Amino acid sequence: MPIAAKDYEMDTKKIVLVVGAGPAGLTAAYELLKNAGDRFRVILIEENRQVGGLSKTLFYKGNRIDLGGHRFFSKSPAVNALWEDLLPMQGSPSWDDLQLGRTIPLSPNGPDPEKTDTVMLYRNRVSRIYFLRKFFDYPISIKWQTFANMGLARTIQSGFGYLASCFHKRPVRSLEDFYINRFGKPLYGMFFEGYTEKLWGVHPSRIAPDWGAQRVKELSLMGALLNAITKPFRKKDARVETSLIESFSYPKHGPGQLWETMADRIREMGGTVLTETRFLSAIRDGDGPITGVVVEETARGKQTTLSCDYLFSSMPVSDLFAGTPGLPENAKKAALALPYRDFMTVGLLVKRLEIKNTTTRKTIGNIVPDCWIYIQENDVKIGRLQIFNNWSPYMVRDPENTVWLGLEFFCREGDAMWTMPDRDFIQMAIRELVKLGIIREDAVLDSICAREKKAYPAYFGTYDQMDEIRSALDAIPNLYCIGRNGQHRYNNMDHSMLTGMEAARLVMEGSNDRSNLWQINAEESYHEEGSST
Repeated sequence: MPIAAKDYEMDTKKIVLVVGAGPAGLTAAYELLKNAGDRFRVILIEENRQVGGLSKTLFYKGNRIDLGGHRFFSKSPAVNALWEDLLPMQGSPSWDDLQLGRTIPLSPNGPDPEKTDTVMLYRNRVSRIYFLRKFFDYPISIKWQTFANMGLARTIQSGFGYLASCFHKRPVRSLEDFYINRFGKPLYGMFFEGYTEKLWGVHPSRIAPDWGAQRVKELSLMGALLNAITKPFRKKDARVETSLIESFSYPKHGPGQLWETMADRIREMGGTVLTETRFLSAIRDGDGPITGVVVEETARGKQTTLSCDYLFSSMPVSDLFAGTPGLPENAKKAALALPYRDFMTVGLLVKRLEIKNTTTRKTIGNIVPDCWIYIQENDVKIGRLQIFNNWSPYMVRDPENTVWLGLEFFCREGDAMWTMPDRDFIQMAIRELVKLGIIREDAVLDSICAREKKAYPAYFGTYDQMDEIRSALDAIPNLYCIGRNGQHRYNNMDHSMLTGMEAARLVMEGSNDRSNLWQINAEESYHEEGSST
């Protein structure tokens, strides 16, 4: 049941309303209460029953689903310290560490995951590409197996294509230009073109290059080659491109565990978390500050007005514009047309996999060691495949005898996939895995289908008017836009947290200069795999 909204007595504390209890909103609330709880009253508004946004963890019959997959790794000391404060790193082996005799780094005096749930696990990073019904390393590695999988003709084409891209750079007007400049046209066609169109629903030639610059950054064939050459000579703590990071932290029961823990801390510090409560509209006098919001308790349909001195918004920019009066018409028209990509996951419990573990990594049941697999094949709709056993054995009710999979599909709300009945969609997903040779149909034990709206802000359509949209939002003096959807930027989880931290800092210091807030994850030096995803 949602926590009912209530009237707040007038006192000297300023009221901060935070719309959206995802990583950005929760972090902003946590920082305000921890550092200035004597000055601010904080209220979070969350439309869903669970907190965590896209980082929540779904629970189904003893098995857990991580929507989208979230690796916990950050270059930010503040983010790492916050994670450690909420869920300390393991100090003893986890169940699968013990079963496999695996030696991992342990935190002195850290908790034992076999005895407590309040713990972060150390995980090995394994992600590969499934293409030509074979496995390729992700990022693409320079080694014999890669060339053998590609075949002689493709290898020669790729080599000449890459050399051509080194000497003849295209003007970077689209994501397609970005990829071809970085990898060459043959490799772009094999590993990026089809998958990118599957992800976004439009061809890369129609997508702004910003997404590639933000998500791929320093990832390149030259980087992969240098990494392969220097790896045997590097010290364990030597700095390498974060696109090539090989381990990460992970909550025992999935990412949602961390956000639920943070929400509990917020309540303990006096904050209020209103779940199943939907933002309807903001209240303004002309073009002045926002003085309150109208919300609806979705379970009862009851509307309530909450006053505020500051508003932090991590809701989609289009929803914010739709409910906020007094914004310029041109900016509003562009904001309402901003594109998003929606997301569907099929949780599939199976007896076994048909694909074999040919790596040197030991796993429970000798399943493939991947956390997730990028499905590069163009004859299926599935985009990625998660294997939750490898994220954490505690995500699976029976990790010794079953494999718990997450089949990820990218779609648009209202399209043929989104509107397909769950039973039909699950059957389609099973047929695709059978077609790919990953499972047999008679191995399926159970299944569930989940949908997530506006999972990915897209970089096409009216995205090229984001400067105008941002200017309109910045004209509201007490509004702070944070998080992935709040800034319409494909932020990693830690980047979203950093926007929440920065917004909290600005309010605590009495500043409404939001220029730095919008620059988080815009810098060229922050790499895709170096952050949580």
